[in-house]
Amino acid sequence: MLTMQHVSKLYRKGDQEIKAIDSISLDIPSGDFVSIIGPSGSGKSSLLLMLGGMLSPTSGKVYLDFTSLYEMSQNEIAKLRQKKIGFVFQTFNLIPYLTAIQNVQLPLLLSGASEKEQEEKAHYLLERVKLSDRKQHKPSELSVGQQQRIALARMLANEPSIILADEPTGNLDPEMAQMVMDFLSDLNAEGKTIVMVTHDMQMAKRAKRSISIDHGKIR
Repeated sequence: MLTMQHVSKLYRKGDQEIKAIDSISLDIPSGDFVSIIGPSGSGKSSLLLMLGGMLSPTSGKVYLDFTSLYEMSQNEIAKLRQKKIGFVFQTFNLIPYLTAIQNVQLPLLLSGASEKEQEEKAHYLLERVKLSDRKQHKPSELSVGQQQRIALARMLANEPSIILADEPTGNLDPEMAQMVMDFLSDLNAEGKTIVMVTHDMQMAKRAKRSISIDHGKIR
């Protein structure tokens, strides 16, 4: 379960103070699939990063399974994030000089898995996203849609219970966008909690519910 209690986030630009998130309280139960919608600059991505332990709030508290995230040390947050949270970004963040299977193996390497376990699990995940035949290809040798599927496979490597997705279909053509949404829906049906930021209302409708944010407030 993810919970926000009266969370605000302020940024300073010179003498100007910008309130990205304005006293938001929010509960996301385990197994939920929530889309976060709103105009550009409304605070959607800041909210997602705070839920994922990557951006500390100016005030208020963020809880993951009743643990107050930002009362933990950075090292403790990193360990919790590695164990429970998977991130999907619009830009994929694949390492360009690694092959597809090496990119998927990376979280397993960092978590201390054996080389055999890394290879077996990465191959299984590439099969799941239907790209096992491209495992030796580098990102530059893959289409945009294929790169996003590699990123999805990598995100699943440590078996997160929570998936935070920031515009996961933003760079994709309509057919590939629907494929990614089908994949996220399947993961949700398996019990994973999904929070997805999107500007695409058709994609937002695939979630169980939507939350609209404007000027840092839930509308």
